[in-house]
Amino acid sequence: MAFVPGGTFLMGSERFYPEEAPVRQVRVDPFMIDIHPVTNRKFSEFISQTGYTTTAEIAPDPAQYPNMPEELARAGSLVFHKTRGPVDLSDASNWWSFIFGAYWKKPLGPDSDIDSLDLWDHPVVHVTHDDARAYAEWCGKALPTEAEFEFAARGGCGDTAYSWGSELAPGGQMLANYWQGLFPFSNLELDGWERTSPVGTYPANGYGIYDMIGNTWEWTEDWWRDKPQPMVKKRKSACCTIENPKGGRRMESLDKAQPDVKIGRKVIKGGSHLCAENYCQRYRPAARHPQMIDSSTSHIGFRCVLRDLPG
Repeated sequence: MAFVPGGTFLMGSERFYPEEAPVRQVRVDPFMIDIHPVTNRKFSEFISQTGYTTTAEIAPDPAQYPNMPEELARAGSLVFHKTRGPVDLSDASNWWSFIFGAYWKKPLGPDSDIDSLDLWDHPVVHVTHDDARAYAEWCGKALPTEAEFEFAARGGCGDTAYSWGSELAPGGQMLANYWQGLFPFSNLELDGWERTSPVGTYPANGYGIYDMIGNTWEWTEDWWRDKPQPMVKKRKSACCTIENPKGGRRMESLDKAQPDVKIGRKVIKGGSHLCAENYCQRYRPAARHPQMIDSSTSHIGFRCVLRDLPG
């Protein structure tokens, strides 16, 4: 793990997507954070020692999903597939498919496995929030808050767009695993990887942490809220710093576009190998996105933190 000193920083951005605004002054306490996302190798140790079964290995309950056809109530997970050409970017079903039998050990479906794909040192994927929390509890850690993740992702660089500065690829150098080319059909693979990459492939940020942007999205502990917590002065003389924010509440995290679905959403951070300049420019510390806690995909992983540090 790496030590993150804590401190006050400007959280959020007003240069990209509306859900990242407003920029607000936030303070986080010192903490330790895993230097890279949890890998398939480490997750396998957890499974071996506990016998834990991930959400993707359990058939969904149709009662929780209104209008779900009975034949779809089978175990599986969402897997990305590259399209043959340009498609409507407003419809994610063009590149996501629910694959029966896909889970962390068979990330592309039942005919794949992490052994033959040589993915032991890649981030574990197809994990829900419950799966990530179970792993964190097993090793005596926790999931980061959104503020902790963003502070760590900035690496001490201040209010810059990326973890290393203001340019995405300074001098043409690839510093993170993201999509180069036109998403979702043309990946130039200038970074050398079509899907996930082994942890530690790219340089660490200023705190010695790897893959805080790109590679995989990562779960946080915060419930999603459409607009982040605003700065409020409790008294005239008080400063506007928000202390260790904890996100929203479960009820306000629900997707208003799906009123019949009462499944809470958590904040995921960091972007993934599927973020591209023409789609989802969320390979940035300030970027944030909601994800239902029961959902797993081939591009979401996690890492853990420790807050109770010895004096």
